[in-house]
Amino acid sequence: MSLTGTPFFATAAALTVAAVVLPLAVWSKVRGPAVVRVLLRALMVVLAQVTAVALVFVAVNRAENFYASWDDLLGTGRYVNAAEDLGPDGLGGKKPEAQPKVLQEFRPVDELGGRVRQTELDGKVSGVKGEVFVWLPPQYDDPAWKDRTFPVVELIPGVPGTGKSWFQGLKVHQHLEPLMRSGKIQPFVLVSPRTMLLGSADTGCANLPGKVNADSWLSVDVRKMVVDNFRVRPDAASWGVAGYSAGAYCAAKLAISHPDRYSAAVSLSGYNDPGQEPASLVGQDPELRRTHNLVALLTAAPAPPPVSLWMSGAQADGYASGLDLQKAARQPTAVHAERVQGGHNIETWVRQLPQTFTWLSGLLKAG
Repeated sequence: MSLTGTPFFATAAALTVAAVVLPLAVWSKVRGPAVVRVLLRALMVVLAQVTAVALVFVAVNRAENFYASWDDLLGTGRYVNAAEDLGPDGLGGKKPEAQPKVLQEFRPVDELGGRVRQTELDGKVSGVKGEVFVWLPPQYDDPAWKDRTFPVVELIPGVPGTGKSWFQGLKVHQHLEPLMRSGKIQPFVLVSPRTMLLGSADTGCANLPGKVNADSWLSVDVRKMVVDNFRVRPDAASWGVAGYSAGAYCAAKLAISHPDRYSAAVSLSGYNDPGQEPASLVGQDPELRRTHNLVALLTAAPAPPPVSLWMSGAQADGYASGLDLQKAARQPTAVHAERVQGGHNIETWVRQLPQTFTWLSGLLKAG
């Protein structure tokens, strides 16, 4: 049973009601020695409290989609088939354009509005297998646009978070569709892949030989699948990546590391130091933490990458990191640091969607 579905929520609500009503109905009818009566009544109170807390968790998870299944919650899902050392470029000697086309079957995700589609992708380069959600803009099926290609924005959630989080929590498609219909921003294809690949651990969107090739999953396998199945271009000028919280770090990192795959990134309440995320596998290793710091990645690049970065958040929640990255950047790298009001939460990120996607709209190329 899905942790975000109506049946599970209804079951949790019914159990909570029952746990609250039960003590009211039988409190005075409990029989037996005093110790037994006290124990039974205490158990009923505890049960009512536990079910109430569980209902709040289910309601919040249903709204924001932190965990889509029991496997996500318990960390028992298996999404990594192999984790070979793929080298610095994450390709393992393979050229994606030379590989057979990855043609997928997609099913609509009705609870997300119908235009969101889901597929199960078996990443041939990364060794990762997981779900990918794709939203097509309203112009995609318009006959007047049949010969047009569309820019793509890859969406990375925070930790915990699933491929649904951007759609179910932030409702990104609902906020952007009116702007696309009105012509205020250009139509994008939105792609949100699974990023929780090793239980509740944060991979830092990195390739960690022997553990996981999260970078190659996101920047190679998912990109190839989208190019092979939809009217989009493979060149970096047509691709952007956006993330919030831990996903914001990933978005900026992917763009800095792969300017041949992405030309722009949006970081909402992100950070430069992966050690700021307690669950980060990269942050837990001192050397990886140092080399995967965004400032270190930017300054260590053989040449300044031709990418544009949007870094926003409160002073200590993204903005200061943006300023640090801005100081380290050299042309043609461009870093925009934006200070915003609000906390580290969905409401703050949702408010920035029109502004950030307008910014992306002026950068990404359609065909």
